[in-house]
Amino acid sequence: MEQNWIKDAYEKIIEKERVVAKRSRGKIPYTTKENVFDDHTEDICWWTNGFWGGMMWQLYAATKEDLFKEIAISNEEKLDENLLSHQGMDHDSGFKWLPTAVAHYRLEGDKQARNRGLLAADNLAGRFNPVGNFIRAWNNWDGNEDGSFAGRAIIDCMMNLPLLYWASEELHDPRYAQIAMRHGDTAAKNFVREDGSVKHIIEFDPYTGEYLHSLGGQGYGHGSSWTRGQAWAIYGFALSFRHTKEKRYLDTAVKVADYFISCIPQSGLIPVDFCQPKEPAYEDSTAAAIAACGLLEIAGHLKEAGDKYKEAALQLLKALYDCRVNWDENADQLLEKCTAAYHDKEHEFTIIYGDYYFIEAIWKLMGKELPIW
Repeated sequence: MEQNWIKDAYEKIIEKERVVAKRSRGKIPYTTKENVFDDHTEDICWWTNGFWGGMMWQLYAATKEDLFKEIAISNEEKLDENLLSHQGMDHDSGFKWLPTAVAHYRLEGDKQARNRGLLAADNLAGRFNPVGNFIRAWNNWDGNEDGSFAGRAIIDCMMNLPLLYWASEELHDPRYAQIAMRHGDTAAKNFVREDGSVKHIIEFDPYTGEYLHSLGGQGYGHGSSWTRGQAWAIYGFALSFRHTKEKRYLDTAVKVADYFISCIPQSGLIPVDFCQPKEPAYEDSTAAAIAACGLLEIAGHLKEAGDKYKEAALQLLKALYDCRVNWDENADQLLEKCTAAYHDKEHEFTIIYGDYYFIEAIWKLMGKELPIW
């Protein structure tokens, strides 16, 4: 596959984001309205609030331009309010503090950033249920204490485990990694089906650890194959292999990746769910970008045997580059046609983590990536 487009994408992203970052510097975006970023600063506990900072750190690592660094640090500091909110601290601490505080610490050795990352890691470790060997996903959404969500875990959490691996390495304390691995083993056993497809939500008995049932979650329905969940699994298990060198995690990542690759349409554009009906046929560009990052991670570990996974990643990214990236500097977003959940009222809009993972994937291919996870 001709590779000139990768360098072109890299250069266009930097050129565009210089303009977008300057006019969006006071925001923490989630989506766009009429091509203008919204601002989730007041909804500071929202799970995607670290990706804007992560974009800025990736751009700063590549360019050393102070604008990107200043915005990233501002995003990190704003999240201190989240660290003080019990209700707002859930399993998504990795998504919030790895791309912000931990990235800052890795780049510059900032002690306050390190402290933030460790506080977040401690909280994530505290969500571990030792009877069921899983990390609880959410607090009760309505804020009450009836315990109705105490046994719920979701596949997305595989991407939060690197916060624990980092804390274990940083503190020379194996407990964090042990928790991460126990959750990873539980996920491999209970979330990944025989064909390599993945469940989204599982409910365990929080008192006994017994597997109770799975829930449909953000995909088409119970038993279906939500593509972003597949992508979280591909990348998440591959990252657990990176941090532990335990082959079972790479084997699981490959199993899910093989299933995902077998389902990629000829267009390379990814639906919300591989099992969704022909109509309405909703699309999710974020699933393509995240899966591409995971496939490239696998390819890096398998070396020559990983060519299959790199080629699949290139197919996904080239389709996004050609059809789903908005290169207009007057529009704040990069990726378009992103969908949070199949049964939501809104579909095929812009979502900040789509932009983040597209940037990360292009940076990987260019050898410019700042390791976030």
